[in-house]
Amino acid sequence: MKQIQIADSRNHVGEVVKIGAWVANKRSSGKIAFLQLRDGTAYFQGVVVKSEVPEEVFQLAKGLNQETSVWIIGEIREDARSKFGYEIGIQNIEVIGESHEYPITPKEHGTDFLMDHRHLWLRSSKQHAIMQIRNEIIRASYEFFNNHGFVKVDPPILTGSAPEGTTDLFETNYFDQKAYLSQSGQLYMEAAAMAMGRVFSFGPTFRAEKSKTRRHLIEFWMIEPEMAFMHQEESLEIQEQYVAYLVQNVLDHCDYALDVLGRDRSVLEKYTKLPYARISYDEAIERLQANGFDDIQWGDDFGSPHETFIANSFEQPVFIMNYPKAIKPFYMKPHPTRDDVVICADLIAPEGYGEIIGGSERATDYDYLLAQIKQHGLDEKEYAWYLDLRKYGTVPHSGFGLGLERTVTWIAGIDHVREASPFPRLLNRIYP
Repeated sequence: MKQIQIADSRNHVGEVVKIGAWVANKRSSGKIAFLQLRDGTAYFQGVVVKSEVPEEVFQLAKGLNQETSVWIIGEIREDARSKFGYEIGIQNIEVIGESHEYPITPKEHGTDFLMDHRHLWLRSSKQHAIMQIRNEIIRASYEFFNNHGFVKVDPPILTGSAPEGTTDLFETNYFDQKAYLSQSGQLYMEAAAMAMGRVFSFGPTFRAEKSKTRRHLIEFWMIEPEMAFMHQEESLEIQEQYVAYLVQNVLDHCDYALDVLGRDRSVLEKYTKLPYARISYDEAIERLQANGFDDIQWGDDFGSPHETFIANSFEQPVFIMNYPKAIKPFYMKPHPTRDDVVICADLIAPEGYGEIIGGSERATDYDYLLAQIKQHGLDEKEYAWYLDLRKYGTVPHSGFGLGLERTVTWIAGIDHVREASPFPRLLNRIYP
C-alpha cells in the first residue's frame, strides 16, 4: 500500500492508499459519515459508509473532533461534484493526535480574533489558498529573473545605513555600533549590480511604525532587482513583464486556490496584457483635482483614495512617473530638464490595492549624490562605500522593489494585506 498526499490523488484513482491528514470538518447522515480532510497539499472529502466498514471504524469517524490528526486508508475515486475532483472511500482510520475544543470553528470569526490565532488560522482553506498563491509568486519570481539573466544576491538584514533615512527603522546595538533592521536591500544591490550586471534579492524588510491600515505591515518581504547599463524606460518594461508573468503563472498553476478564493479569472487575464499605461505625477494631480480631490496639491504624496481613483481610471496596473524630488529618497536620478522632479515610477495595482512597485533610475553623479546625502541629514561616512560606486566606473543603472504581501493581496483578491503574510501580528507583540 502506497502512502500519498492528497494533491497526488489524480494519479491513484482506483488504488487503495494511505494518507496522513487532519480533520477540517465532518458531517453525517445516519449511515454515511463525511470527513473534510486536509494534509497541507489540498483538501478533499473522505466518505465512510457504515455497511462497508467495521462498526468501530464508523463510530470513530462520527466522533472525530475538528483538527484531529489521522491516518486514513481507502480507495481514491473521482468526484465530479467537488472542485478538487477526487475523494477517498475510507476503509480504516487511525487517530494520531487528538484535538479538543479547537478555537476556530466553522462559524464566522472577526479579523482580530483570527489574527490573534494566526498560528491556527493558517490551517483554513482560504489561508491555505492564499499561501499557495504566495508560494507560486515566489517560485515564478525566481524563474522570471533566472530566465532574464539575473543573479540572486543576498544583502544584509542588519545594516549600518539606510536607503530612506533612519526615522522609521528598528535600531539595535551591534557591538557598540548603531545598526538597523533593513528597510531595503537596494543600496547593497547597486553594489552587486556593478559586479554582476543584473541582480535581484528576496528578503524581509522592516518599518518601525505600527500598521495603521490594511495596506501596511511592520515586516514584509521584498523582491528587489537592480540592473546596470539600464535607463528607466527599459526598467519599466522589465517591471511590467515581471508583473504580467506573475499573474499568468498564478492563472496557470493555482486553479484550485483561485476557486477557493472566488477570484474572477477574466479580471486577472486583463492584467497579463502589455504594455501598462504610464502617466506623469503632474497628470495624476491634474486628474485628481479635476475630479473633486481638493485635499491634494502638487508636491504632496498620494494617499489610498488618490491611488484608488487613479487606478480605477485604467483596466490594468498604471505607472505614475516622475514624482517631486522633495518626497522621494536621496538616491534617485534628477530629471534632465526639471529641478523639481526625479526619474522614478510607482506601479499602482487596480481594484484599490495601491502601490505594488516603487522604482527609479539611480543618481550617478558623485557630487550630486554627496550633496543629497548631506541635505537629507545622513552621515557621509556611513555612505562612503555607496559613493565609491560613483567613483570607480559608474554606469546608468535602475532598479525597483516589489512588495510581496501587497502583490499577493491584489492577485488573490483578498481584503486584508496581513492575510498574505504568514505571521504578521506576532511582530506587534515583539515591537509594541
